[in-house]
Amino acid sequence: MHSISPADFAAILLSLKVGVTATILSLPFGFAAAYLLTFKEFRGRVVLDGVVNLPLVLPPVVVGYLLLLLLGQNGWLGALLNAVGVRIVFTWRAAVLASAVVGFPLLVRSIRIGMEGIDDKLIQASRTLGAHWYDTLVTIILPLSFKGIVAGSSLMFARSLGEFGATIIVAGNIPGVTRTIPLAIYDYAGAPGEEAMALFLCLVSVVISLAVLVLHESLAMRLARRREP
Repeated sequence: MHSISPADFAAILLSLKVGVTATILSLPFGFAAAYLLTFKEFRGRVVLDGVVNLPLVLPPVVVGYLLLLLLGQNGWLGALLNAVGVRIVFTWRAAVLASAVVGFPLLVRSIRIGMEGIDDKLIQASRTLGAHWYDTLVTIILPLSFKGIVAGSSLMFARSLGEFGATIIVAGNIPGVTRTIPLAIYDYAGAPGEEAMALFLCLVSVVISLAVLVLHESLAMRLARRREP
């Protein structure tokens, strides 16, 4: 097996960068969406639920193509961004956006599960005592749904780490710029004699994913111990 090249090392670092950035940027929006879908009744709630979960049923390539139409030079959002000198398509930012969109439903679902497990009597008690909605949010909902937030963040990061279809459409496969681990594996898998490097990057991906899962389980156990009387 050949030694790891600077391009391969860059792909590993970029995958970590994309995963972390996509997770951090998606967290506030994911929490807000989960809060609305769990605790609020409003017109269009079903539509919002459908839009949030749409990336789960759409092929990633379709998601990537829709993002390309939206953010490309002829897209309405892409034209606005180009007017202010911001370019998204075929940059690492596009990889972040693709990963965020594809992984967003997993983040929201996990947070919703955490919120739905909160005893409604606690929320009603806080309202009875005159607490504002934001006080209830900060002192009750946020702490008690933290386990769901951790689980959702882990799933979001893992999904971002393995994102391929949407990324290759909207970000391309540019070495050192947008090539992540899955894209590098795709290149090596199609090149004669490079199967060993493809396997090596697969192992790297497995190790990173396992590390995330172990960290998640460790945090979950600590949270469980703190809740014990």
